[in-house]
Amino acid sequence: MVFTYTVRLPGVLQSAICYMGLDKHENELLISSGVPTDVWFHVDDLSSAHVYLRLPSTTPPLTLDSIPPDTMEDLCQLVKANSIKGSKMNNVKVVYTPWGNLRKDLVGMDVGTVGFKDDAQCRYRRIVKGREIVDRIEKTKTKVKWDYWEVKRFWEEAER
Repeated sequence: MVFTYTVRLPGVLQSAICYMGLDKHENELLISSGVPTDVWFHVDDLSSAHVYLRLPSTTPPLTLDSIPPDTMEDLCQLVKANSIKGSKMNNVKVVYTPWGNLRKDLVGMDVGTVGFKDDAQCRYRRIVKGREIVDRIEKTKTKVKWDYWEVKRFWEEAER
């Protein structure tokens, strides 16, 4: 099962999808079935949920740097709240990067663990606890039966 959320998505982003896996095993499936417009979020250097923003295809393409500040705040708060240690801390550093930059081929990597192909493609944002934002987002949480490969195939067909 995958959780989807409604976050603040102005303008062209209104068709974007925010989703998160249930556990590290599901994160593994999400890592392997992502699409090029996915942006991956995680609390840096702590165990946390993997939160994704599936950006809509646009011309010109949206980039990490074109994600609106309100959307970034929502996604960072969501990933912070879904970190056992991070949720207890006043502030954490969140890393986000395009899905295509995730590296899963390193020897000895634990389930759900990733590296990066190119550190220059990673962005970081320091986030301070924002309980009211998390409460608003959690009210929109929906548990979805997610057929990983079917969802990916549907995206690929829509891109043609």
